Amino acid sequence: MNVTELEKGNFYYASESVTEGHPDKLCDQVSDAVLDACLTQDPKSKVACETVAKGNFVLVCGEITSNAKVNIEQIVRDTIKEIGYDDVKKGIDYKTCDVVIKVTQQSQDISQSVHEKKSDDDMGAGDQGHMFGYASDETQELFPLSHLLALKLSKRLAEVRKTKVLNYLRPDGKTQITVQYKQVGKNIVPFRVHNVLVSTQHDEDVKLETLRADIKEHVILNVIPKELLDENTSYFINPSEVFIIGGPEADAGLTGRKIIVDSYGGWGAHGGGAFSGKDSSKVDRSGAYGARWVAKSIVAAGLAKRCLVQVSYSIGLADPLSVHVDTYGTVKEGFEDTDLFRIVCKNFNLRPGILTKDLQLTRPIFSKTASYGHFGRNDPDFTWETPKKLDF
Repeated sequence: MNVTELEKGNFYYASESVTEGHPDKLCDQVSDAVLDACLTQDPKSKVACETVAKGNFVLVCGEITSNAKVNIEQIVRDTIKEIGYDDVKKGIDYKTCDVVIKVTQQSQDISQSVHEKKSDDDMGAGDQGHMFGYASDETQELFPLSHLLALKLSKRLAEVRKTKVLNYLRPDGKTQITVQYKQVGKNIVPFRVHNVLVSTQHDEDVKLETLRADIKEHVILNVIPKELLDENTSYFINPSEVFIIGGPEADAGLTGRKIIVDSYGGWGAHGGGAFSGKDSSKVDRSGAYGARWVAKSIVAAGLAKRCLVQVSYSIGLADPLSVHVDTYGTVKEGFEDTDLFRIVCKNFNLRPGILTKDLQLTRPIFSKTASYGHFGRNDPDFTWETPKKLDF
């Protein structure tokens, strides 16, 4: 790339996504399917479920304390089937894969600290950590355009596969978008797509030129608004040329290894904790959802054009240890970031027990979050995506 291509104040930013058939995402979906099964029978289930996949083998391990009676092996097979892995030639077969389960109850040291003999509102954080939420006014979803497009591309890959528009596609795949932004005052504005990268698993007999033409027509041009594309936009479709072997056969899968895909595509920040397979007492999940809720509410209220919120917790304690608000200099005229901090404290209770109640996090809705992002989606079950009306 020639840096002289850029005018002053312009820059490129890339974000990536993966399909539901990616081995790491397969594991996220199994872990969240186990969580949902537990919450369906017992909304107070305490779940920390991890999944590992390699070849025709799946290991489910972790800690679960619940009154629910669930068949974890069947959940594994049903999830893999729904993704579309029905033959070992594709990477794994839901019918014949080996499933090993190593699950114990939650540590007594943790349970006595977090929730035993405590009211729901006073539930302590399930671990220490710092979580981030981010929002930007660059899209209607108040979400980074580069990542929004990357997520939509990967979702579209699954749609054309499952509806047989492109019946030669297999479940594994990855996408990446580079968007060109310009600086407008202290804010940033996207204005074109610089390049598009799609790698998708496929059957042996499809020709590369056919695949590339089909992906451009049915996936890329279906997702990316035409006004963002121009004659200088570059397309990289299956640059490896051959992508027949995929899924856990090609690469081991693990829950929580796609945390940037799950969040903001590199924008803002990430505290490092994964979401999938965890109930809301784990602030890796509830704290991150709460921080997104806060950041999006601030931008939706017109108090800033971009906003990053950090919340930190200690195991066993209900109240956050700290809250930080950064608007990258885009705070509304007449306000300071310190004013926004006070507005956040006035309008939000970020205790994990209160977040669980306010965001309805005991519902079995998490399997939907395990693919195509936890944020930036217009789904009524994603309560953290509905901005709160702020009193300021």
